[in-house]
Amino acid sequence: MKRIVLFIATNLAVMVVLSIVLSLLGIGRPGSGSTLQLGSLLAFSLVVGFTGAIFSLLISKPMAKWSTGARVIANPSNSTELWLVNTVKALSERAGIGMPEVAVYEGEANAFATGAFKNSALVAVSTGLLESMNRDEVEAVLGHEVAHIANGDMVTMTLIQGVTNTFVVFLARIVGFFVDSMLNKNEERRGPGIGYMITVFVCEIVFGLLASLIVAWFSRQREFRADAGSAKLLGSAVPMQHALARLNGMEPGALPQSFAASGITNGGGWGALFSTHPPFEQRIAALRAVQ
Repeated sequence: MKRIVLFIATNLAVMVVLSIVLSLLGIGRPGSGSTLQLGSLLAFSLVVGFTGAIFSLLISKPMAKWSTGARVIANPSNSTELWLVNTVKALSERAGIGMPEVAVYEGEANAFATGAFKNSALVAVSTGLLESMNRDEVEAVLGHEVAHIANGDMVTMTLIQGVTNTFVVFLARIVGFFVDSMLNKNEERRGPGIGYMITVFVCEIVFGLLASLIVAWFSRQREFRADAGSAKLLGSAVPMQHALARLNGMEPGALPQSFAASGITNGGGWGALFSTHPPFEQRIAALRAVQ
């Protein structure tokens, strides 16, 4: 889950900073007169929208290592590490991807896979996961993460995020232009006024929240696909069902805050719309349907 939190946070930070810098330089702002140059605005929006998403993707692996303190297993020092490396290798071969780096980090039960390219990705598991699950369940979780890599989920997430970013930037400035025009309809237009600036700022927040619903919906679908991918790689959906049931049965607070904040545990109401993961019960039910 941390890979998604980091990806979205970095993407938004880069997009906002780039948008501000370019706007201060006069790029992407409407000029004098009453005509909005849609072509140049779209080009500006594409640059701002995709730069943050692509940059987030390219730095996802080192950022994940840094944020979790993950230690890459270069030379296994014990039987557990040897088993982890061999299991990921076997799963990767079945999935038809290059061997990812395998890492372990201190923390509650969790795991993630990230990286810009299928053949040079990273799979990491926490010490809490290794301690709280048996090997069949850990293997299922590893299969889930390998499936994310094989499905190209991080690249697809980048494209989805880039497209939604572009629409947020583009539409916010169109609304800002018309609001500014209405506020200054009796005056000669010499450039964007305070109405434009405020409207763009507010619209980027509102449209950004709406765009996050789309990104979150896609993320939930990719979790179902990764669960099914794990079942395919292992030849059975039962281990993944048991792994999800194990996570679902943990005491409150056993999962990292990034899990709870993103709705991995059972949730409902409006918050569920922003969740990047479906409830465990839905994921288990979906796995039973593919058996």
